[in-house]
Amino acid sequence: MSSWLAEKAPLLFEDLLLPEPIRNNIQHTSLQANPPHLLLSGPPGVGKTAAWRLMARQVLGSTWEARTHILQARDLARTSGAMAKFEEFLRPEGSGSEDTLAGRTSLDAFDHNFSSSTANTPPPAGKECIHPPGERAPVSRLIVIEDADYLGTIRQSYLRRMMEVSSGSARFIFTAHTPSRIIEALRSRTQHIRLPKIPRSEIESRLLEIVKEEKLSPVRGIIGDISHVSSGNLRKAIFITELLALRELLGDRKNLQNLLAATSLHEIQHILEEALRNRVHDWRWEKEGNKNKRVLKGAMGVLDQVMAENSLEPEDIVVNFHHVLTEGRLHLGEEVLAEILLSLSACDVALHRSMQGRIELERFLFEVAEIGQRMEIAKAS
Repeated sequence: MSSWLAEKAPLLFEDLLLPEPIRNNIQHTSLQANPPHLLLSGPPGVGKTAAWRLMARQVLGSTWEARTHILQARDLARTSGAMAKFEEFLRPEGSGSEDTLAGRTSLDAFDHNFSSSTANTPPPAGKECIHPPGERAPVSRLIVIEDADYLGTIRQSYLRRMMEVSSGSARFIFTAHTPSRIIEALRSRTQHIRLPKIPRSEIESRLLEIVKEEKLSPVRGIIGDISHVSSGNLRKAIFITELLALRELLGDRKNLQNLLAATSLHEIQHILEEALRNRVHDWRWEKEGNKNKRVLKGAMGVLDQVMAENSLEPEDIVVNFHHVLTEGRLHLGEEVLAEILLSLSACDVALHRSMQGRIELERFLFEVAEIGQRMEIAKAS
């Protein structure tokens, strides 16, 4: 059974929950005879991925999936040998080869009927792009870089050179939460379309449509609650609704509160408590089979576990830190709380400028440890 996020994905440009001028701009760009490189920016869950998928279907036709190449820059940034993997993606024949993904001009790149992989979705604009008989389509393939603001300046400069030299028949589409992290040399070569946060009322309307399609009977008010806690993130709203539906928990509004509380707040509180006790890094030996393995515990160990198990981003961690601190779960004095919140606000600002979110969170936890030592919280607890 596929997820609602896949089943309920928009099929037409008019289905995107975006202001009409932006929807029209996306559709007009997709119908251009020679579309530009694109940068789609906006907060999480507003439809950046949905938008580029519709554009790819419109520009490349029914065989778009066979000729769309996707790189998740956020995942790449967390792996060893990231630059080598990045080059391997863009130069499939090897880093020393003149052959590039953007420069390839194979026959099937120009024939919408060549590939056996054909989409069963309609053209998002209501009509296919028609090219004069005998003429090649100006775009053969799309190269999509998701979360391009995590690439770093070196990899972005590499892309800029490739766009200049070998992208005559290929187009790049970048998505980003923070477009200011994209170097000017890349931004100046793209058409930038900003996607705003989705209003709560539109998210609620979409969720009501979904539960009606699924023949569900949620208790009055819970769909509005889900829309509120999603904070403009449609993807999050649909995911929460599906999760509650699968567990048959849409009949009581308290179930949403329990779900949110159970996901991460207890572990988030534990992270702050460990930091206040000056245990940011606490390495311990644990037996794994016949071997002893050195394992990271303390605040950073719990942080890594929470982020991995709950698929949380650094920005999500900051929000949860704020909830724990302001709800009084740690029973801290006003002076201590004020210092920690100031440090957290500085961390939040730094996250919007840095591509290494974990490092900024680690710096914040060391600051919390310093506050805990200075205020002698570790001795008191």
